[in-house]
Amino acid sequence: QVQLVESGGGLVQPGGSLRLSCAASGSIFSINAMGWYRQAPGKERELVATITTGRTTNYADSVKGRFTISRDNAKNTVFLQMNSLKPEDTAVYYCNADIRITPWNDGSFYWGQGTQVTVSS
Repeated sequence: QVQLVESGGGLVQPGGSLRLSCAASGSIFSINAMGWYRQAPGKERELVATITTGRTTNYADSVKGRFTISRDNAKNTVFLQMNSLKPEDTAVYYCNADIRITPWNDGSFYWGQGTQVTVSS
């Protein structure tokens, strides 16, 4: 059983900052890429940022220069530092990870339960 648990969401004023965390636990052999996605009301889920085991990162154009993804491989944790937040960043943020549970299987994608981020004055 593998679980991803997010934390750090909340209400913040425009221009403010939040830091999201996502910890993977359970029967884990290794974790490949990890990432963050978000889904705003009435919209499809979209990629925010991803990071590989070697810490190569990729960002959506809408968050470049404002958000930073990082990871702690020893703790199976991925972070998303969000600065200069805008009302359009309001969404439920989901953690995603490509996890292998044995050395003999390919990885599978797992999702967290989501954490609400609201940017409003």
